[in-house]
Amino acid sequence: MSDAGRSVAAPVADSTGNWVDRSAPAWAQPYLRLARIDRPIGWWLLLLPCWWSAAIAALANRAPWPDPKLIVLFLIGAIVMRGAGSTWNDILDRRIDAQVERTKSRPIPSGQVSAKAAFLFAIALSLIGLLVLLQLNRFAIVTGAASLLIVAVYPLAKRVTSMPQFVLGLAFSWGALMGWAAVFGSLDWRPLMLYAGTICWVIGYDTIYAHQDRRDDAIIGVKSSARLFGERTRLALVILYSGTIVLAGIATLYSGGGIFSLIGLAAFAAHLAWQVITLDANNPAYCLKLFRANRDAGLLFFAGLTLDVIAGAPAALIAPG
Repeated sequence: MSDAGRSVAAPVADSTGNWVDRSAPAWAQPYLRLARIDRPIGWWLLLLPCWWSAAIAALANRAPWPDPKLIVLFLIGAIVMRGAGSTWNDILDRRIDAQVERTKSRPIPSGQVSAKAAFLFAIALSLIGLLVLLQLNRFAIVTGAASLLIVAVYPLAKRVTSMPQFVLGLAFSWGALMGWAAVFGSLDWRPLMLYAGTICWVIGYDTIYAHQDRRDDAIIGVKSSARLFGERTRLALVILYSGTIVLAGIATLYSGGGIFSLIGLAAFAAHLAWQVITLDANNPAYCLKLFRANRDAGLLFFAGLTLDVIAGAPAALIAPG
């Protein structure tokens, strides 16, 4: 068999068997994997705090519905900035990724994409994100740009702190500020409370995710909250997820949330409780399942907020402001 024939028949590194592998052009597949287009959970988790914030701002502003323009802009922005951030992370982590079973087949360590090409790809995605950001008001533009420093240093956090998940939380929760900033052109204590609660949520779900790599991380010296919490992970999740519900609940109620918001928050809390109760930190496949389930958990909360916005101010339990 010719070399060309062998290359066609060989399995694709980092293949997941989804639409990227089945339908995307061969030249584009490694770049789509760099951007995690084949793994949408990442951009969902980046997007949901943006949508929560937009819905809470709509409650406080007594709007008839969350701003559709913001909903769409945040969707586009989350997809491209998740891609840019993941690519930047893979560039900095390419040597570490080569030593971890789960990540050694990623496009850069497996040799499908050079670090230089990946860097140019990250810049292109970032420029699309910039175009999205420029559609917002000046305050929101400055607020969004301020997150880039955290995004840039996050991949280095695992080298110097046992809680890189906290740094990830600072970055992935930034959308909790953006929706409010885009509506009001300012921030007050309510989006800050939502931001703090979202940080707790991110630390919690990413600790579950990090348990997949706990053994490899210990061997190569990479730090994580999964290693830090160890056998106390379940207790840590109880504390973190309780903080999520309390802080998000306060932000919601004092923004004018009513019965539908409370139902959505209760459903969100029940989902998080299910994660804690059923967690098996020694089962990587189940840890990944629980991690991915946080999309549905976050959508439950957003659905409650949206229903409250549509229902209108008379349903509010505490007057906003």
